[in-house]
Amino acid sequence: MNKTTLARTLACLFRSGLLSCGLVLAAGLRAFALAAENDTLDVFLETNALETKAPEAEVFKAQSLGLPAKETDAPYVAFGQWLPALLTQFNQLPEVQAQLTRQQQAELAIQAADRAVYNPELGLNYQNADTDSYSLGLSQTLDWGDKRGVATKRAELEAQILFADIGLERNQMLAERLLALAEQAQSRKALTFAEQQLRFTKAQLGIAKQRLAAGDLSNVELQLMQLELATNTADYALAEQAALVADGKVIELLGDNNLAFSEFIKEIHVFATQAKQAPAPELGTSKSALPALASAYQQVLLARVNAMQVKADTSADPTISLGAEKEGTDNKLGVGVSIPLQVRNNYSELQAVADKGIAIAEQGYLARERVLTAKQKQFLYALPRLLERYQDWRELVQVSGAKAAKSLSQQWQAGDVSTSEYLQSRRQLAASYLVGLNLETAIYQSWLTWMGESGQLMPFLDGSAEQISQAPSHMPNAAARSVNP
Repeated sequence: MNKTTLARTLACLFRSGLLSCGLVLAAGLRAFALAAENDTLDVFLETNALETKAPEAEVFKAQSLGLPAKETDAPYVAFGQWLPALLTQFNQLPEVQAQLTRQQQAELAIQAADRAVYNPELGLNYQNADTDSYSLGLSQTLDWGDKRGVATKRAELEAQILFADIGLERNQMLAERLLALAEQAQSRKALTFAEQQLRFTKAQLGIAKQRLAAGDLSNVELQLMQLELATNTADYALAEQAALVADGKVIELLGDNNLAFSEFIKEIHVFATQAKQAPAPELGTSKSALPALASAYQQVLLARVNAMQVKADTSADPTISLGAEKEGTDNKLGVGVSIPLQVRNNYSELQAVADKGIAIAEQGYLARERVLTAKQKQFLYALPRLLERYQDWRELVQVSGAKAAKSLSQQWQAGDVSTSEYLQSRRQLAASYLVGLNLETAIYQSWLTWMGESGQLMPFLDGSAEQISQAPSHMPNAAARSVNP
């Protein structure tokens, strides 16, 4: 109960000629106010404290009205403080361990390919006749077409393709898990906001009941407040359900629900600034050589090696033989050379098929490059605009929105604003806060999806985390707030 409401009630009573009743009512209202000042009405004091008490009450009020808290003491948590522990747990996943085993398998395949193609052949012969004869022969086929060298090159290229595919797959896996952590952080913020909305509405409902008892609020307006409380209760339940789903996804991907994680929109902003200043990518040049293109480029080299392998496999490898024979008292020594004759089949069609494979691989690389380059241009066009809208949202919500929220609360308690208008304004402010959460999620989705798909995520984290953590922030402190400190 404020002084404005009390004065209006007394004036109304005097105009009605009910001075005696007015004095009695005024005395009762005075006693009611004294009781509130002595902490006998907890709900009333809880809401009144939003206007007059410590700064933390202002923070609660701002958040309850649909605004994030002002970022005055929110510390920035750099990559180096939470990323190593996350990567350690990520590297222990069975999927990652299987990738390491596949890499070892590819290395063994290279060693197996770098072995001699032909082994020597040893022959023994004995004839029992009038004159017994014995013969011993040794033959060796020469790798004239360099089958061994081609096989080694092929194994090395296949291993490089495997390493590139594993690297891209690992980038996508890490991006998926980081996105799950970011969505978990956003869902927890939405849950906290919904809980604050519910608590604030309960406190406001207590004030509405007191105003109804004082005749300063109609029963319809009280029902509107009760309906708002029911809506906030449903919103809180939905937010809790969404938070549970996000927690379940994190557990599914990482095996744990409480992992060290902090927002890194600051790093994304620095990345976008650097990418904007970089030269535009060009098709067919090294400027567009993204890590995701490594596998496609190695496929072109492998197609060329396949053509070389066809030539090596169909080459005529000679065989050299050395033989010793004893027939009776005669000793004989012989040397022989055999060369296959490619008369009926010169394998020219197989060579033509392999040559066509080179052209197909080159076109596949160009197609892959074109798609990734187009996605890169779209990403570099969209991300800076998302960051600009996010920054605009921060400034508008925390400056203009905070003042509007405080003014609305004071005007409603004074009776200058109707309950329906007040509730509508609150919903607009709450919607603005949820729009900000959606913007943050969109930024994470855009950046992580592209970095994982292009294969740049892990190189970025490995090579730029320390440098970017020391760079000056281009975003408000809210962008660097820790979700799970």
